[in-house]
Amino acid sequence: MSEITPLRNTVRNGSGLKRVGGLWGECLAEFLGTFVLILFGDGVVAMAVAALPGSGRTAGANIFFQGAGDWLLITWGWALAVTMGVYVAGGVSGAHINPAVTLAFAVRRKFAWNKVIPYIVSQVVGAFAAAALLYLVYYNAIDAFNKALGDQPRDSGKGFITFSIFATFPAPYFNGNLTIPFIDQVVGTALLVILVVAIVDARNAAVKASMAPLMIGLAVAAIGMSFGANAGYAINPARDFGPRLFAWMAGWGDVALPGTASGIPGAYSWYFWVPIVGPLVGGVVGVILYDWFIGDILHARRALAEAPETGRNPEPGRSTDTGGTAEED
Repeated sequence: MSEITPLRNTVRNGSGLKRVGGLWGECLAEFLGTFVLILFGDGVVAMAVAALPGSGRTAGANIFFQGAGDWLLITWGWALAVTMGVYVAGGVSGAHINPAVTLAFAVRRKFAWNKVIPYIVSQVVGAFAAAALLYLVYYNAIDAFNKALGDQPRDSGKGFITFSIFATFPAPYFNGNLTIPFIDQVVGTALLVILVVAIVDARNAAVKASMAPLMIGLAVAAIGMSFGANAGYAINPARDFGPRLFAWMAGWGDVALPGTASGIPGAYSWYFWVPIVGPLVGGVVGVILYDWFIGDILHARRALAEAPETGRNPEPGRSTDTGGTAEED
């Protein structure tokens, strides 16, 4: 079987598609990497929330999240989703698959600023497309779950339950106050970027390149297990906004955009900006903290190790033939 695809052959022959090897190709990789991320990540939520209850595999048709085990299903599902997304796109674009990572790398890792907007657009579009496909696959399960709730409209007070398949919302104990959910997103994303930068930093105790996606997936699992309940640990603006936009178009109305749920415990409003702004701030904070506490130290040590050795001049009248050696500075 030939390894030369029609696209490769066209590029090789110089038909004008050589741009696939540049920014356009990187954007395609970011699109597909984010698409895979959301397909598996939101897919595991769809399984837990709608598909498993509706298929008779739980205690009831509208019963889910009965214990910590259900949350572990979500966290491990997202960990694998991130791992697979990074494996898919890593060799082409570096697999940011997250606007917070893209912005952080532009701020502190010399990532070209002219690539930031194209990367982010590709990530959001990839997330949106994955949500649309997921909706097609799980439409019947979502419909059955809503009927089990008593034919609740998607944009009703209980609509946020099936909406949670696509995007995030704050826990009821915040009573609609968005301050701590915002801080939660800053902290979670800062941790994510600190761990990502540490994993890929060749100056540090870096893992083999082939293992980096798995390590990043484990980092996401750790964040989900430790910080997930407050606000669903979006820690990725594209992961939240792309599917949120699709959910709004698919009938979840204000529950999706602007992110308002009323008539429920802990009702909240205008939440959509939190999982966008919070991660962007957190990503920059994370990369700066890493450099302050670790990166600058590693840089200083490398600079000292690579500096040429210098010696002191012998003392006046002292012979250089006595076997004495010059002292290092």
